[in-house]
Amino acid sequence: QVKLVESGGGSVQPGASLRLSCAISGPITRFNCVGWFRQTPGGEREGLAIITQGGMMWHENSVEGRFTASRDVSKNTLYLQMNALKPEDTGTYTCAAASYSCTFSKASVVAFPYRGQGTQVTVSS
Repeated sequence: QVKLVESGGGSVQPGASLRLSCAISGPITRFNCVGWFRQTPGGEREGLAIITQGGMMWHENSVEGRFTASRDVSKNTLYLQMNALKPEDTGTYTCAAASYSCTFSKASVVAFPYRGQGTQVTVSS
């Protein structure tokens, strides 16, 4: 059974940083792609970042330069470092994984079949 568990969310002020973690059961390298997406308070799901099995990375344009996805293969953990947070970054952040070759797009990561329960991030002053 595949299990993904996120942690690290919270309530912060604009400009702050947070690092989200996603602990994955079993070898993270067995997935072709892992990544992050968020669901906004309005219900929209937005793909944010993808890392392939070979280490290639993609970040969505609106967060590139502020958000950085990474992984620690030895710990089977995926991370999302978020800097310079804005109120519009508020949402539920979810990690996800796919065992098939993926494309680099917002819609791709949202469709990954394995996903965690999500962790809430709230950015407000």
